[in-house]
Amino acid sequence: MIDKKARNPSMQHPSNLQPFSIKLINRFGRTLRAFGISVPSLSPQLLLFKAQKQIGLHDFGDEGFLPALYKLCQSLDQEAKLSQIGRIAAQEMLINNLKIRLQLTDYRKRRPEVAQQKIQRPLFVLGLPRTGTTILYELLAQDPAHRSPVSWEVSQPMPPAHPDTFLSDPRIAAVEDILQKTEILAPGFKAIHEIGSQLPQECVAILASHFISDQYGATFFIPKYREWTRNQDMTKAYAWHYQFLQHLQVDYKKQRWVLKTPPHLAYIDAIVRQYPDAAIIQTHRDPMDVMGSISSLSCTLHSAFSDDIDPKEIAANEVLFFSALLKQGMAQRDAMPDRDSRFFDVQFSDIISDPIASIDKIYRHFGFYFSAEARQAMQQYLENRPRDKHGTHHYTLEDFGLSRREHKPRFQEYNHRYGF
Repeated sequence: MIDKKARNPSMQHPSNLQPFSIKLINRFGRTLRAFGISVPSLSPQLLLFKAQKQIGLHDFGDEGFLPALYKLCQSLDQEAKLSQIGRIAAQEMLINNLKIRLQLTDYRKRRPEVAQQKIQRPLFVLGLPRTGTTILYELLAQDPAHRSPVSWEVSQPMPPAHPDTFLSDPRIAAVEDILQKTEILAPGFKAIHEIGSQLPQECVAILASHFISDQYGATFFIPKYREWTRNQDMTKAYAWHYQFLQHLQVDYKKQRWVLKTPPHLAYIDAIVRQYPDAAIIQTHRDPMDVMGSISSLSCTLHSAFSDDIDPKEIAANEVLFFSALLKQGMAQRDAMPDRDSRFFDVQFSDIISDPIASIDKIYRHFGFYFSAEARQAMQQYLENRPRDKHGTHHYTLEDFGLSRREHKPRFQEYNHRYGF
């Protein structure tokens, strides 16, 4: 990263750009809290009851998700400093993910074909955010042999998607409308990270309905929850991940799933236990070239749901979290006897300079067929995906109290291994 000279004027107080109506609701919430009233409730028992009542289903399946739900609700109440809009959004997010569990569990019982689905040779993309994971993921998704979960079907997975209506399903417009409201709550977010109902979705959204997911840690300032998730046994979480993919592909199956999320770094061993034939790509970039951007993204998201954010505190926690993820990932890779064949490492600079050539090397390493049709689709996607489509992302390390001298040593082992 070349640190930008121009500063984003909203960086210190991102909520300043929110509409007056949102500020008014949050002001009302502050008045309520001054009298000891916090509504709506984030009680786990109430959330479970509301989800069951709203859709008339009662079986959540394996209840191994409950400790994570309780921990998450505790952190949202005690750490996140939620605004009134934040409390409303948090409750809705949690209830929606509980409803997804209820729906998928019920559908699985009614349709035996779901449990019979096999997930074979999935391809996982992982690495620090801002290291080329997104563009690599989106390009790999253009291969006609590949299937990536897209935002609308993960957000509203009932009924499972069908190939005949995959590009015209009415849920696409409904989810697009919801996603575009993100820019109202978090002005500038789309300039940092593009979102869309038909774009490939990260696995954090799938794991969110098991409630051990960095979708919550990225959205809200909940460092204790985030640290807790990093040290959990993820066996049941990835079993749920597998079941979710079975559901998505029951009517629309392709040769291979392509999946992505940076926090997979901490759970490589659990991924391989659940997917013994998984192929894994890891992207690499000097961590201090990305920490400013990661911190800017987190501040922008957190500001949508809290009026009390501290950019320096957020950035310090991002450094701690992602340096720990990298260490866990390296240790788990080192313990795998087949690591040379299972993993492929790619540098951010190579992805940016010639992404198609990088993908050609990936395919050759894993023995995948790189068809002319796939190559053409990827090239066309690149030509139609201009950078800075939604504006330029301006930031500096100093905006967040970060410096290479102070914070780069936390990544020393990783930097030494990968040549930074």
